[in-house]
Amino acid sequence: MILIFVVGYLFIALEHKTRIDKSAIALLMAGAIWTLFSLLGNDPKIQHELVDQLGDTCEILVFLIGAMTIVDLIDSYGGFAVITEHITTRNKRKLLWLIAFITFFMSAALDNMTTTIIMVMMLRRLIPDKTERWIFAGVIVIAANSGGAWSPIGDVTTIMLWMRGNVSAANLSANLLIPCMVSVVIPTLIASRYVANNNAQPVADESPAPYPQHIGPRLRKFMLVVGVLSLLFVPLFKSITNLPPYMGMMISLGVMWILSELICYRKRSIRNMEESIQPRVTKVLKHIDMPTILFFLGILMAVGALQTAGILSDMADWLDRNVHETFAIAGVIGILSSVVDNVPLVAACMGMYPVADAAAVAANADPAFAQAFVQDGLFWHLLTFCAGVGGSLLIIGSAAGVVAMGLERINFAWYLKRISLPALAGYLAGILIIWIEHSLIGI
Repeated sequence: MILIFVVGYLFIALEHKTRIDKSAIALLMAGAIWTLFSLLGNDPKIQHELVDQLGDTCEILVFLIGAMTIVDLIDSYGGFAVITEHITTRNKRKLLWLIAFITFFMSAALDNMTTTIIMVMMLRRLIPDKTERWIFAGVIVIAANSGGAWSPIGDVTTIMLWMRGNVSAANLSANLLIPCMVSVVIPTLIASRYVANNNAQPVADESPAPYPQHIGPRLRKFMLVVGVLSLLFVPLFKSITNLPPYMGMMISLGVMWILSELICYRKRSIRNMEESIQPRVTKVLKHIDMPTILFFLGILMAVGALQTAGILSDMADWLDRNVHETFAIAGVIGILSSVVDNVPLVAACMGMYPVADAAAVAANADPAFAQAFVQDGLFWHLLTFCAGVGGSLLIIGSAAGVVAMGLERINFAWYLKRISLPALAGYLAGILIIWIEHSLIGI
């Protein structure tokens, strides 16, 4: 089972070389591991355990599908253009800082990949020089990954940890906001030295408007506000009802769906549009990134098989005996996330270390170490930060980086030379802030 997982992981990591979609590999890997476990594991409860793992995985997938649909619906109304249209400064250094902070806070509510696409496309309207635009894009990647790490809905890994009860929304945001902000400020400060302190020249903009012409500015603003509020409603819903987050996401999507149907029915300019381009949820759903959803399905089910077989708990025991240091374990995972996808890394850690309760902490040979694994314990906050921010160390280490690489044709070696060291400085500074919060302040 371990061999199948490692081989599959290599194929996923080398997707750009093999030309085989990582989603196909993930599905095949999950099927092969569960089949082998069924044939050789001699576990009479395997059917029940398989259903349990599928249920846990589908909770995350339903949440992601709902979030993706709401974000795409906002975009179909041109809601995100409202943000980019309000950027008026032409000074390049001021613009770099402004874009970094807008990206940081946008990615906390949206996913980091969507935020990166929006901001990089906006760059083309502001920065004509390719090299300078690459520096801006590198900062966007860092800000998007860091912004997603402190919000329960900002990244797939934070969603996983939040939905499984490893962290709570309020504590995650309170503990990681400053470290994540530091991990953006330091790289942006370094990158600003690469940018001339003068005004950007106007770019001849021949690209089409980023929204349908029949949708006015008031409707674009309305859909942006309602869409973002519907996403922010989900953590509030969970804290009030204690129901799983995907239930709140289903309610938000239902409200947005009804609202968009009423708008399309009542607004004559939209009703007269060609049906294929009307901003309806039924149209948006056809453009959902299903390969990514299936990739998460395959990866999470494969990791679930390793957890069910007891392999991950054996790995946790080995780390406890040979490493036994929370910062070291999480820090290495962050470095690894710059090379391989952070979703299976975080999923594996969740399988290795169940959330500890008071009894488990008291019974442990080292209660201080075990305390790091309770809900909102030090390890889970460190893991969230390291897995999210660590993906910025290489251009291929995150979905945001891969998107920026594709849109701007950023060279891997250029990113390694110019952006990786500032990203590493921010990464280490953020870990230091977490250490100070935990060891000296007692947060």
